[in-house]
Amino acid sequence: MAAARKVRWGILSTANIGLKKVTPAIMKSPLSEVVAVASRDIARAEAYIAELGLGGRARAHGSYEALFADPEIDAIYNPLPNHLHVPMTLAAARAGKHVLCEKPIALNAREAEQLRQLPPGIVFYEAFMVRFHPQWLRAREIARSGELGELRAVRGVFTYYLTDPANVRNQADIGGGGIYDIGCYPVTGSRFLFESEPLRAVSLVDRDPMMKTDRLASVLLDFGGGRQASFVASTQSVGHQSLELIGTRGRVELVIPFNAPADTATALLVDPGYSPDGHLSRREIIPPCDQYTEQANAFCRAVLGEAPLPWGVEDAISNMRVLDAIFASEKSGGWAAV
Repeated sequence: MAAARKVRWGILSTANIGLKKVTPAIMKSPLSEVVAVASRDIARAEAYIAELGLGGRARAHGSYEALFADPEIDAIYNPLPNHLHVPMTLAAARAGKHVLCEKPIALNAREAEQLRQLPPGIVFYEAFMVRFHPQWLRAREIARSGELGELRAVRGVFTYYLTDPANVRNQADIGGGGIYDIGCYPVTGSRFLFESEPLRAVSLVDRDPMMKTDRLASVLLDFGGGRQASFVASTQSVGHQSLELIGTRGRVELVIPFNAPADTATALLVDPGYSPDGHLSRREIIPPCDQYTEQANAFCRAVLGEAPLPWGVEDAISNMRVLDAIFASEKSGGWAAV
């Protein structure tokens, strides 16, 4: 594949995350071109194309199989419901397409391990876009620098309020619930910042009595050596998000860690413990950045052979093992090995 040309994308389904966030961001990537959209209802694919102003530049397919068979597509973006991530990723890859797949990659690690069957040469990434945002890269750089002393704890919160039973996030049988949808972010974040894997997990989970999805979870991860990560994830609480790194000599707070706006600056607060309220913290302003576009750029560079991605199938499996341990702890009431 010539590095001079763009990666041609096919969008698998008309899911809202693609329509509102990821596909527009891919369109902004100088290395990308969206050339097709697929839906089991071709009229929805046509409406998707029209809404994004892609008329005349992208074609509609009335089945997922037709998208995979399209010879003019290099890469697929897969935002289907969670239970379809692995089978549709494998189907696309076996048709020769590179795959950017939404998180979580699967419903359990055993299912995720099927991705080891991906054909050689296929670029795959589980779409944790946060790892490409400069605020995350800067936070890790500060931790690596020793300014915080020894990094001892990562603490996060990610919540929203959604009780519509028709929403896929509230359908337990296809991978709904807060741990799958948003708890996976502080799991990935703590692994990213500690640059290691947790050894065990313990959780306290409350489930909706009707929908059976986890609606509130508190989780503690043991990274060994006295290092801990903890987070709260909820689908039925007031919307909030935060992430904090706590070291022996300082702390870093990411102001909008997970849904950083594409067109607004974000900030890091670096507090060496000068005052309890943190008003003497150093504030580092991070210029506006579309983390979804940065993700697309990194993915395309890997497809074009310019720079490999730091994360792939094995990372996705490792993250899924942590989620498995969280659910195992819910059932046992005690610690579960990762």
